[in-house]
Amino acid sequence: MTDLEKNLAARIASREAKVGIVGMGYVGLPLALAFCDQGFSVLGFDVDRAKVEKLEKGENYIQHLHGDHIEKVVKEGKLHATTDFSRLAEMDAILVAVPTPLTRQREPEMRYIVMTSEAIAKTLRKGQLVVLESTTYPGTTDELVRAILEKGSGLTFGQDFFLAFSPEREDPGNPSFETRTIPKVVGGVDEASGRLAETLYQAAVAKVVRVGSARAAEATKLTENIFRAVNIALVNELKVVYDRMGIDVWDVLDAAETKPFGFMRFNPGPGLGGHCIPLDPFYLTWKAREYGLATRFIELAGEVNLAMPRYVVDKLQGALNDAGKPLKGAKVLLLGLAYKKNVGDPRESPSFELMDLMIERGAEVDYHDPHIPESPHMRRWAHLAGRKSVPLEAAVIAGYDAVVISTDHAAVDYDLLREHAKIVVDTRGVYREGGPNIVKA
Repeated sequence: MTDLEKNLAARIASREAKVGIVGMGYVGLPLALAFCDQGFSVLGFDVDRAKVEKLEKGENYIQHLHGDHIEKVVKEGKLHATTDFSRLAEMDAILVAVPTPLTRQREPEMRYIVMTSEAIAKTLRKGQLVVLESTTYPGTTDELVRAILEKGSGLTFGQDFFLAFSPEREDPGNPSFETRTIPKVVGGVDEASGRLAETLYQAAVAKVVRVGSARAAEATKLTENIFRAVNIALVNELKVVYDRMGIDVWDVLDAAETKPFGFMRFNPGPGLGGHCIPLDPFYLTWKAREYGLATRFIELAGEVNLAMPRYVVDKLQGALNDAGKPLKGAKVLLLGLAYKKNVGDPRESPSFELMDLMIERGAEVDYHDPHIPESPHMRRWAHLAGRKSVPLEAAVIAGYDAVVISTDHAAVDYDLLREHAKIVVDTRGVYREGGPNIVKA
C-alpha cells in the first residue's frame, strides 16, 4: 500500500476526507445526503445555477426527498453546492453522477462524461480518488475517463491518482429502499482504487459489494437493467397476444404469481420509462459490436417495448371508433406524466410519446398528474413543455371523449374516473374487473 493510498484511507476513516459530487440530480443529491449523515463534508457541483442556489438555501427540488433533511445538513455546514468546478481541487474523492442518454440512433451520448472528466482533469492532483457512477458501457472508466484524466492533468493513473466505478442504484419513490440501504457495487481500475472506493462507500452505506474490476461493476448495472427490460418486453408481448385471444393478462399474472418458485412477476405497461431501463441495455448493444457480436435478446426487447405506445394509441383509436368518434378532433385526457407511480420524475416517460402520437393523429390532448403541475422541458419532447395539469373533477372528466391511464398514481380517484369518463384506456391494470367503459391496453 502506497503512502498516497494510506493517506486517503486514513482521511476517509477519520471523516476528514472532503467528498465532491458532480451532478446534483436524482442520484447525486441522495448520495450527498448519505455521506453528510455519516459526518462527511460534501460539496455538490452542478452546471444548473438554479439547483445550486436552492441547495445553498437548504431548499429541496426533488419530490421524493425530505426537504427538512436537506435543510438540516445545510444548516450544519455539511453540504454546500457550487457551479465553480475549479473547487474540485479541494476534494479528496470526486463522485460523478451525470446523465448518460442515448442519441436518436440509440448510441451512447458520452458528452456529459467527457466534459466532466475534462473539468476534473484541469484540477486533478495527487492522491485524489475519482469514481464514476453514471451508467455506461464496460470500459468507459478504464478507457475513456482514464485517458482524459491523464492527458488533461499530466498525472499517471495508479501512481498519482485512483479511479473506480460504482453504479448508482436509485429507485425514486420506493419506500422500502434508500441510498444508504441499497447495496453498493464497487470495482476499481486497479486493486488500490478498488480498496479505496470500497472504504469510501463503506463509510456511507450499509453494504458494499466489491467486484474484480471497473468493467465488472459497469457490466453489473447493465445486467440488472437488461434483465428488467427483457422481462418487461416479454409480458408486453404476452399482453398483446392474450388480448387478441380474449384473455386478460392481469388475470394470468395474478395467478402465475401464486407459484412459490420459478416465477418472478413483471407487469406490462404503455412503454418503458425512467433513467435506466429504456437506455442502459443499448450501451451494451453498442459496445458488443466492437467485439463482432449481436445482442439479439436486447434488440428484440427494445423493439417490443418501443412499440407499446403505438399499441396503446391504436387501442384508443379502436375504442373511439366503436363509439362513433374518430381520434382526429377527439378530446383526450392523459393520466400521468411521470414514468412511475407516486413520483414526479418524468425522465424517459412513455407518456410523452403517447401524447405526441395522439397529437400527431389529430387529437386534442391534456394531462393530469398530481406530482407534475407543469410539463417540463425534455430534450426530445421540448415542444410539449409548459402544459398545465388539469384538475381531475367530475365535470372535467366528463368533458373528454377518452381518458388514457399512463401512470397509476395512488392519489387519483379511480372510482370518480370510472363513473364519469366515457372511455378509459387502462394500460396499468387499475380496473381488474373491467367495465363497459374500460378498455385494457
